Amino acid sequence: MSALLDFVLRYPRLFVLTGAGISTDSGIPGYRDERGQWQRSAPTTLQAFVGSHAARQRYWARSMLGWPIAAHAQPNVSHHVVAGLGAQDRLSALVTQNVDGLHQRAGSPDVVELHGSLRGVICMSCGTWYERAGVQQWLWDQNAALRDIIANPLADGDVELETPLFAEFRVPVCERCEGMLKPDVVFFGESVPLERVDRARDGLARADAMLVIGSSLTVRSGYRFALWASETGKPVAALNLGVTRADPLLSLKVDAPIAPAMEALAAALRIDIPAASA
Repeated sequence: MSALLDFVLRYPRLFVLTGAGISTDSGIPGYRDERGQWQRSAPTTLQAFVGSHAARQRYWARSMLGWPIAAHAQPNVSHHVVAGLGAQDRLSALVTQNVDGLHQRAGSPDVVELHGSLRGVICMSCGTWYERAGVQQWLWDQNAALRDIIANPLADGDVELETPLFAEFRVPVCERCEGMLKPDVVFFGESVPLERVDRARDGLARADAMLVIGSSLTVRSGYRFALWASETGKPVAALNLGVTRADPLLSLKVDAPIAPAMEALAAALRIDIPAASA
């Protein structure tokens, strides 16, 4: 862990990019194993969601059961250490691929959420934005047949479930225009909004180095920042259990469980961690 501490001390302004691995200690499963392979069937793509009512039924049914797990998750020690790094003015930007909002709950301001957030739902026709909690109540009221099903949680508010009951599931529509509602997240097959990419890239330009925490960087939305950092001569370090797509670019690789490494970093930097998270 001393190498990670040395990296943080050597580069006073870090561009931090986090992925699913930072939230697993909060009870939210990740997407990939230590080899970077899927731990589950591939998530719903934008094309499938938009093109098939059956795909929307399947998505919303599983989401109705899985969203409460993500919504009620609490920040773990790693989220609090990242917030502490920000409080010590050690961050040029905090960018996350996660949609769980745990960085904000830990006290980090101005988080760039590359893939959006599960806390909202948006109409694809008129752009009306809804709080997911309200949509969740509607789903719960309208789909009593699935209420008592218990399923294993998956990443990003999904669950492991296949059932004929999907065919009877009622999906939400916009109250204003009856348009198609979609969670306010970037689906696979969908592009990250350019404004978010630009905000993150501005943060990278101000950074002395890049630190990746809990991401395999398999998808380009995160990997491109490692590429850009390398192209501009900025060192890149990764704290991740398993391989990353950027391994050949790394100045430092810490292949270790994230929470103990972050807790050791906090102790060395005198970052206070809430007792419930330690």
